[in-house]
Amino acid sequence: MLTEILAANPADSFARYGLAMEHLSQGNNDAALAEFAATTEHNPDYVPAYQMSGQTLAKLHRNDEAVARLQDGLAAATRTRNTHAASEMQALLDELEA
Repeated sequence: MLTEILAANPADSFARYGLAMEHLSQGNNDAALAEFAATTEHNPDYVPAYQMSGQTLAKLHRNDEAVARLQDGLAAATRTRNTHAASEMQALLDELEA
């Protein structure tokens, strides 16, 4: 169903994020990361995609990529005034940089 929505509207951030989360639940990390990246490409202020991709990259021990993704996410969270997500991303960033 999500792929049908995306075929009609590739920029649908909610559907693309949902597809990424479905990939994650099935253990398809690379496909999930690709969808998170596409989500933020179409909508640079879609904060959850940065947060989840940062967490996924950290779990995969791809720390440099995780740090970059989280930094981009913090910028998006600042733009959108999403202080809760910013706090969570900053905590993970601090942990990765320790």
